[in-house]
Amino acid sequence: MKDYLIKAIDKLGRIRAYVATTTDLVEKARTTHDTSATATAALGRSLTAATMMGAMMKNEKDVLTLRIAGEGPAGNIYVVARHNGVVKGYIDNPHADLPIRQDGKLDVGGLVGNRGTLTVIMDLGLKEPYVGQSQLISGEIAEDIANFYAYSEQQPSAVGLGVLVDRDLSVKAAGGYIIQLLPGVADKDIDKIEEGLRKAGPVSAMIDKGMSPEDILDEILGDFQMEILDRMELEFKCDCSREKIERVIISLGKKEIEDMIEEDGEAEVVCHFCNTKHKFTEEELNKILVSITCENVT
Repeated sequence: MKDYLIKAIDKLGRIRAYVATTTDLVEKARTTHDTSATATAALGRSLTAATMMGAMMKNEKDVLTLRIAGEGPAGNIYVVARHNGVVKGYIDNPHADLPIRQDGKLDVGGLVGNRGTLTVIMDLGLKEPYVGQSQLISGEIAEDIANFYAYSEQQPSAVGLGVLVDRDLSVKAAGGYIIQLLPGVADKDIDKIEEGLRKAGPVSAMIDKGMSPEDILDEILGDFQMEILDRMELEFKCDCSREKIERVIISLGKKEIEDMIEEDGEAEVVCHFCNTKHKFTEEELNKILVSITCENVT
């Protein structure tokens, strides 16, 4: 079953829900970046969250960037998600790892760190992107995303994210949900939601049992009349290209490119998101120099 996401709302317009299965895309991220078990969980949770946050945007060209900057050995986590379900991301230190916690779970909070910032940048095609930021409170990602929505967006949200890593370090199950309370929701309904969340348990365990996003939605919000509004396939995919990398080189300026030619005779640029190496020969760098010179003359 391919990774996908569903968007749903109850028929009275009081509860909005996003539920995603992301096992394949998190596994692709793991193999791309050769992550440790704990780094896989940290990056996987971030990717899963970003797919749902990206799906909240309205237009096809809208882009969401999620940056988690903690004090832990993981370094920074960067994820870019598009409205269409395509996501890419990386973790600064993919081989960083920590011992299993006493409760048998991966120590994602320790790897990320509970001090630092969570930043959300939304490029909505306006003159300036929207930037929201909140403090990390646990480094476990789900709690930090919920905290971001509560304090930066004033949007009460329940967030569940999970990545189950197998003994061979492959991803056995991954996914998550974001449930948001809308104006008009009653206290008794909030109690029902909280009870549903308690009974459902960890989202990775549900996915490992073979439950679909629809099954998970029903498990948590079965007491409500939920209507599914959309279903979207999800994919880990980088959109880097030689043309984009060439524009990056051009942005360095004439002096920097001349230094590359003089010192190395070539240039190699590695994309952080997919580890693809883009090589430029001395001849190609000289052509870029000529193009810059011509633009300055005209």
